[in-house]
Amino acid sequence: MDKRVANADAAVSRIQDGATILLGGFGLCGIPESLIAALRRKGSKNLTVVSNNAGIDDFGIGLLLQTRQVKKMIASYVGENKTFEKLALTKEIEVELNPQGTLAERIRAGGAGIPAFYTPTGFGTMAAEGKETREFNGRTYLLVPALRGNFAFIKAWKGDRWGNLVYRKTARNYNQVMATAADHVIAEVEEIVDLGALDPNCVHTPGIYVDAIFEGESHEKRIEHRTVRKRTSQRSGSAA
Repeated sequence: MDKRVANADAAVSRIQDGATILLGGFGLCGIPESLIAALRRKGSKNLTVVSNNAGIDDFGIGLLLQTRQVKKMIASYVGENKTFEKLALTKEIEVELNPQGTLAERIRAGGAGIPAFYTPTGFGTMAAEGKETREFNGRTYLLVPALRGNFAFIKAWKGDRWGNLVYRKTARNYNQVMATAADHVIAEVEEIVDLGALDPNCVHTPGIYVDAIFEGESHEKRIEHRTVRKRTSQRSGSAA
């Protein structure tokens, strides 16, 4: 069993117009950047994209927004992208905002086969409009549907040809849960290792969830906002 494909372009070859795609990552941390770039080259249109955020203007999901390939964005935060702002204000893109925890739970529920769940988050706000409510122990909850995709783009640190994946530190974020909630899961990894090289006790996503895997050629690992402490002049003779 070998789930390896040649590259990102081969991995996205079956994605047609109108697909719903789950995109892993948090900000620019752990995003499947090679797959996003390949999808832009392929040109699939009218996509529904589910992600924690909308990337930035010239990187990540921002590349798909530039080419007007995204019809609908389901996210929890969209404030770093001027292109997205313009599209939203001119109603060129449909936007569905979700509280951070609600978005994560919708995806988790989709992967677990749970069709919907109740949450108190959002009650009394615009997020509750049109939703069924129910009271539990004196508190009102909203019924929220689960969320699944036709495809999931996942970024991992290491993987093997069977599709077993290991994420690195906080880059695990949405990648792990999204790998369970799509019909076809594509994993972009920094390194493909030999079978047996991954400690089974340290595998975060078992290969049974993964349909295709490839090793990315390069990863930029950008920082959205670099914040550093200003240097202060040191007195003569003081310790460095």
